[in-house]
Amino acid sequence: MFTIVYRITLLHILLLPSLTARSQADPTVYLTDIKTQLMVKWPHNRTINLVFHGHSVPTGYFNTPNVRTLDAYPHQLLEQLKKKYPYAVINTITTSIGGENAEQGARRFTKDVLVHKPDVLFIDYALNDRQIGLTRARKATEKMVKKAVKRGIKVILLTPSPDLATNWTHPGNELAAHRIQLIELATTYGVGIIDIYGSFKDMAENHIDVKGYMAQSNHPNREGHRIIAQALLEFFE
Repeated sequence: MFTIVYRITLLHILLLPSLTARSQADPTVYLTDIKTQLMVKWPHNRTINLVFHGHSVPTGYFNTPNVRTLDAYPHQLLEQLKKKYPYAVINTITTSIGGENAEQGARRFTKDVLVHKPDVLFIDYALNDRQIGLTRARKATEKMVKKAVKRGIKVILLTPSPDLATNWTHPGNELAAHRIQLIELATTYGVGIIDIYGSFKDMAENHIDVKGYMAQSNHPNREGHRIIAQALLEFFE
């Protein structure tokens, strides 16, 4: 079952609609320099910092207030990267806070995120950005992206994971609107995009019960996080 889901995920990321095909980062080459560093052996290697900025999902909240850090996608990605790059020294740093939106994340971006000198920065706020709307979410996310890109940091944006308490699969819903906006931002700034929303929507459209991948209506369980981690891993292949 999971193999099928992963193939759907890759197809959706690689075959996004034409609005995404202009200049967003190519997953196969965007992290070439980072991947080269990950293969360097001691004593010539260096620590690679992966920073995850966002809300409750990257933080590891499952059934609130339960936090399952080792089951969340930042840790699952680390496990997969260590299998692929056994000589690498990798720090996965979560600067995410449960309940936060992009405006709040942008306000503490310099002191809480840039201080860690990320090699790769993952931004995952869209699920909560419904609180502030598209215009404010775009402004805040754009502010973070600009600061990171100016410092040469590789940025990967994540579209929202599901909220089963809403009509999240219906055309024109709030999560879909934020997904489109993030894809447009990735295109504008030439940064990475992982279409998590599209992956879960594909599952639903292929009659896979998404509820089985959720710990509660708006938090994935371990298998849900595995889907996200596998999609992120594509940038490191």
